[in-house]
Amino acid sequence: MNSRDYLTSWFLLGLFVFTHLAGAEPVFKVGSAKKDITPTEPVPMWGYGARHDLLSQGTLDPLHASAVVIQAGADKLAIVGLDLGRSPSEQSLQIIRQRIKAEAGISHSFIAGSHTHHGPVLELSNEPGKGKGRFDSAIRYYKTLEDSIVGAILEADRARVPAKMASGTINLDGFNRNRQTKLTPKAVDPTLSVLRFDATATTKPIALVVNFTGHPTSVPGEILKFSADYVGSMKGTIEKEFGGTAIFMQGASGDISVNRGTNADYIAFGQTLGREAIKLASSLQPTNVATPSLKVREDRFTFSSRSDLNNPVIRAAYAFAFFPELVANFTEEYATGVRPRITVALLNDEVGLVGGSGEFFCQHANRLRDRARLKQLFFFGYCNGYHQYFPTIEAAAEGGYGADNRVAPAEVGAGEQLMDTSLKWLYQMQNKF
Repeated sequence: MNSRDYLTSWFLLGLFVFTHLAGAEPVFKVGSAKKDITPTEPVPMWGYGARHDLLSQGTLDPLHASAVVIQAGADKLAIVGLDLGRSPSEQSLQIIRQRIKAEAGISHSFIAGSHTHHGPVLELSNEPGKGKGRFDSAIRYYKTLEDSIVGAILEADRARVPAKMASGTINLDGFNRNRQTKLTPKAVDPTLSVLRFDATATTKPIALVVNFTGHPTSVPGEILKFSADYVGSMKGTIEKEFGGTAIFMQGASGDISVNRGTNADYIAFGQTLGREAIKLASSLQPTNVATPSLKVREDRFTFSSRSDLNNPVIRAAYAFAFFPELVANFTEEYATGVRPRITVALLNDEVGLVGGSGEFFCQHANRLRDRARLKQLFFFGYCNGYHQYFPTIEAAAEGGYGADNRVAPAEVGAGEQLMDTSLKWLYQMQNKF
């Protein structure tokens, strides 16, 4: 073959590849799955300091990891809702992420707790004075939890099929309330948002991601049994009456509690909320995604701490309020300051997803939603880590639970800085600047 024929062959090959790719159908696939994550041994329970280190005494209703995997073009994203008080510890989070990347090529994830106060403590570690020896059942559970979360994600990945998508939001007045401020009008986030995925071939629901704001604290703290609280009832209602897998992602609920209203208990409230989500989802018309795309950015930030856990007096007070092994792990976590994480994604250039590793106050999400100017913005709290409360500046000035330094260690204004960074990233993803 002479040089002219050689160049001609390469030109024709290049032309074939270009035309093949140019004519290729855009890839948008979605799959979902869930796994039981209820501890099978007695372990310390998360959420109420007054319990101290009392162990669980059984189960009211099971805890689940519910996952949806979204493939947009060549990129994959996992969104995982957990019936836990928070997302897994930093060590567990990294193990989970490394495994799903190695085994399924999933490079991005939002892994968040619903914030139920009837799940297991997740902060202990396999070291003397930090859990080892006293709470070995909890240490064993963490490995099981990692396996179950990875299992749910991998099963969802294997279940991917071509999909259609729709998103929508309504306001649910009276479903939640502000528990922190004494000033009126009281800030609240009434939005119920859903992200609906249907199979293209069958039009069957694959998954419904539900984003709502309100502490799952309807089950009395004295009950030492595992429960997903209203979230479990809500998801069960959706899966039974609508179909697909229901994934709940808690909002910026640092200062927000639920209002059960005429609902007798957490089960009835969850059913009512679930039917509102079904009503919203049913009003939407999922469509094919013409140009699938996924842009994701994530980072950790360091803020000074308003609480010095290295001070023996302060540390002793925390150890008395909770229990020593738990506080020892928090002390290590905050040794170099408070290091929250934010994760920001833009899906198909129109839907924004923002996850923050803590209990953000509702005005953070409200203001970000207004300023982002997107078709839809979802804010996920308790996501990809946990660094306690992030009150607004004005809430910190007023004080009250969630706003003072006892449970909000990050410097005042940290939440605003994280929201501003999220906003800039979203605009950069849209090539606005």
